[in-house]
Amino acid sequence: MSETTARQGAAVRARAEIDLDALRSNVRTLRALLAPGTALMAVVKADGYGHGAVPCARAAVQAGATWLGTATPHEALALRADAGLPDDVRIMCWLWTPGGPWQEAIEAGLDVSVSGMWALREVEDAARRAGRPARVQLKADTGLGRNGCQPGPDWHELVGAALDAERAGLLQITGLWSHFACADEPGHPSIAAQLTVFREMTAYAEERGVRPEVRHIANSPATLTLPEAHYDLVRTGIALYGLSPSPELGTPADHGLRPVMTLSASLALVKRVPGGHGVSYGHRYTTPGDTTLGLVPLGYADGIPRHASSNGPVLVDGKWRTVAGRIAMDQFAVDLGGDEPPAGAEAVLFGPGDGGEPTAEDWAQAAGTIGYEIVTRVGARVPRVYVNE
Repeated sequence: MSETTARQGAAVRARAEIDLDALRSNVRTLRALLAPGTALMAVVKADGYGHGAVPCARAAVQAGATWLGTATPHEALALRADAGLPDDVRIMCWLWTPGGPWQEAIEAGLDVSVSGMWALREVEDAARRAGRPARVQLKADTGLGRNGCQPGPDWHELVGAALDAERAGLLQITGLWSHFACADEPGHPSIAAQLTVFREMTAYAEERGVRPEVRHIANSPATLTLPEAHYDLVRTGIALYGLSPSPELGTPADHGLRPVMTLSASLALVKRVPGGHGVSYGHRYTTPGDTTLGLVPLGYADGIPRHASSNGPVLVDGKWRTVAGRIAMDQFAVDLGGDEPPAGAEAVLFGPGDGGEPTAEDWAQAAGTIGYEIVTRVGARVPRVYVNE
């Protein structure tokens, strides 16, 4: 075996570089799409889609986001405690289960989502214990079929009970909201249908006396393509991080967005092998002739999708390479075709693409998934390195 040697001072095993200037630029680009008076929520759930919730929240607020959104209350509470945000920045969380930290959320001034009577009763009890009213947003299921209250009698009961609780001083109804099912599929009939149901359900609530601060249904694709859905607030998630919600909506550049994360690693080994040499588990790849292999020290434990085995693209030494064989827990190989970059040379899995590297969408196509999953699944073993803070 012949092997190139590592140079002194080689880079760390792997890193996810997070460009906060790009994130701030994306926020400004998205805000420019909105009518005056429409606010922007930066969604930083799932640790900011894998980018880091606290640094991304701070950068988004610097660029003009006035709301932050998380899925779980624990995410929201950590954000309020750790991010050092201005008091007037609102934080909303929406995925609750019985026995959740309602009182802590009320005391932290969070906006909490309520989709049914069980949640409303728990909020009321928590507000009594906290000695202050809760900020409650009522969620309507307009057709997604997940969380949210069904139209008709269920919605009527929830709105009436929430108004009773508001009159009793236990809560303030701060918002009415919903979520699209297919906004990333232009022209899908469910989009117009959901907007119609949302108008009807918000109209019913307002006719009964609800005076929400915000009404909102627009996610990233609706923010980019459906101005009629912007209402008082838009919730931008994947677009905040510079990814297009779907290939059907175009590339990030088509919308003036720039991907925020670049994932790279240092080659752990470069070696010559003969033709007919099996590579990785199962020998699903065999070298077609004498060649060189590069070992990339990232695997599915770091979030690299095993489904991209023999398919995922990597930029090494100025050329696109392809994963050779199976992606293992901690590593995978690429066939370098006889090239011999040194151990420690950079392997870029994805980034903005303007340096010739693959993008998260390229990996999504290779793995048969979506760009959201590619960035969000990057694991904790990969350090985040923040630039342009």
